[in-house]
Amino acid sequence: MRWYLAAAFLLLVAIVFQLGLLAYAMYALLALLITSRVLARSWIENLSATRECNRLSAEIGDKVAVAITVANRGRLPVAWVLVEDMLPRAALVQRPPRLNITGRRLGLFMVRGNGRRALLYQLTFEMRGYYQIGPCVLETGDLFGLHRRYRVATEPHFVLVYPKVLPLVGFDIASRKPIGEVRLSHRLFEDPTRISGVRLYLAGDPLNRVHWRATARTGTLHSKIFEPSCIVGATVVLDFHVASFPSRHEPLRSELAVTAAASLANAVYQLGQQIGLVTNGRDAVDRIRQQGWDHEYRTRKSAQQSAGMNETSDRLRPLLVPTRRGAEQLRNILETLARVELTDGLSFAQLLDETAARLPADATVIAVLGNVTADTAFALGNLRRRGYAVTAVLVIFDEYEATTGLGMLMAEGIDARSISSETSLSALCQQQMVR
Repeated sequence: MRWYLAAAFLLLVAIVFQLGLLAYAMYALLALLITSRVLARSWIENLSATRECNRLSAEIGDKVAVAITVANRGRLPVAWVLVEDMLPRAALVQRPPRLNITGRRLGLFMVRGNGRRALLYQLTFEMRGYYQIGPCVLETGDLFGLHRRYRVATEPHFVLVYPKVLPLVGFDIASRKPIGEVRLSHRLFEDPTRISGVRLYLAGDPLNRVHWRATARTGTLHSKIFEPSCIVGATVVLDFHVASFPSRHEPLRSELAVTAAASLANAVYQLGQQIGLVTNGRDAVDRIRQQGWDHEYRTRKSAQQSAGMNETSDRLRPLLVPTRRGAEQLRNILETLARVELTDGLSFAQLLDETAARLPADATVIAVLGNVTADTAFALGNLRRRGYAVTAVLVIFDEYEATTGLGMLMAEGIDARSISSETSLSALCQQQMVR
C-alpha cells in the first residue's frame, strides 16, 4: 500500500509541476504494481494441490511414498510456484532423527495453463509415533518480487507408526515369568474346574460340591475341594512423566519404556489372557488442529504456524485401555502406545490414585517405570497391600539409580527387574526375581 501512495503522490507532483518524464514513470510504476498484484492473486487462486500417501500405518523402519500433484486450473501459465510439503520439524532435527527423507519435499516449478506438476519423495520412520504429513504450502508471486501469496492447499495425512515388539525369551517358564498366573494366598474365590481333593460333607454344602464316587465308595457324604482361583493376565501401567526420563538419555530411554510395555502386552496376549494398559502420557491426537486448511496467507511463517500440529496439550485424563480379552486388545494397546507422548501432568503416584478403582483385581499389575521415587514405591506398595499382584520393570541406564530403585521397591515387597537395552528386555523373564 505504501508503494501505491508514494507513486500516486509523485504522479500528483509531476502533474502540478508539469514534469512529463516523472509523470510517465509514475504511470508505468502504477501499471506495473496493479498488474503484478492482479497476476499474483490470479495465480494463487488458480493453483490447487493433492497428496497421495500409499499407507497410513507402518512399522519402525518402513518406507512410505508420498506424491504431491500441483494443478493450474487457469488458462494463463503460472510463472513460478514454490511447493513445500510440511513435516514435523521436531522429528527431523532430533538426534537421532525420527524421520528420514529420500527425494524432494520442496520444489520450484513453472506450471502451464491447465497443466500439472508432480513432487515425489519417500519417508523412512525410525521411531514409533503419530506423524502429520503435510499440509502442502504453495507460494507464488509476480516476476519482480513485488507481491507474494501463500496458500495452504491440502489437508494433512496422519501416519501411525507402531512401537517395536520384542519376543520375551523364557516367558513360558512359569516359575520365572513376572507376569501371568499368580496363585492367591487366600481362598476368597475358587475355580470349580480344578479339584484339589475331597473332605467330609459339611452342612450347607451345595449338591454340586458332593463327590459322588467317594461317597459311594465310603458310604459317607464327601465334598470336593477346589483350588483357589488364579490371577490371569495383566494390566500394564506405564509411567510417562517427563520428570522420569532425564533429557541426557532421551529419546532412547522413553522409547525403550514403550517397547517394554508393548512387548509385555504382546506376550500376555499371545497366551490368550486378558491384557490392558494405563498411562499418564498424553495422546498425540489431542494436538491435531481441526481447521486451517485451504486458506491464503501473507507470509510463509503464518501459513506454517496455522497448519502444523499444536505444540502442547493440557490433557490430564489418563489414557486407558480396559483390561479384557479379545482380538482387538493388542491392536488398541499398540495404537495407544504409538501415539503416547511425555507429559508434565499427573505423576505416577497420582495416576495410581486416579485409576486404582478401575484396575481389575484378577490381573497382575505390571508397572513400567523410568524412575523410582518414594511416592512411586509407596503407591505400588499400597496397591500390593490391597491384594493386587504387582511387578515392576525399571527402564534405567545408570547402575546406581537402578540399584537404588530396586531397593526402594524391594522394601515395599514389590517384585522388580531392571532393563537398560533391548537385549536385556528380551531376557527379562530369565532374570531372577528381586524379593
